[in-house]
Amino acid sequence: MSADCIFCKIVAGTIPAKLLYEDDEVIAFHDIRPLARVHFLIVPKAHIETLKECTAEHQALLGKMMLLGAKLAAEQGLVGYKTVMNVGREGGQEVFHIHLHVFGGGPAA
Repeated sequence: MSADCIFCKIVAGTIPAKLLYEDDEVIAFHDIRPLARVHFLIVPKAHIETLKECTAEHQALLGKMMLLGAKLAAEQGLVGYKTVMNVGREGGQEVFHIHLHVFGGGPAA
């Protein structure tokens, strides 16, 4: 956990979020600035700043995030969708705690 990380605060329950899923390893919630009608994030509970820091030990976690994204997208009624993981400031990453964006269903309302 990182005391100044917004996602760590969501994981800890000190900042509210509209949850879609939670287990011992990950949490999924709706994005507060949606880019599409459906836009949610999948965040590991362990604080990992960027994908560049991941190693082979994170392979199962990363795979779990992708498969969970597909499951939750279907549950949200998405037939097609995008998955994005921004890496580093130059890659558009704003929160330095890895997270997978899943979005689709047309423009945000």
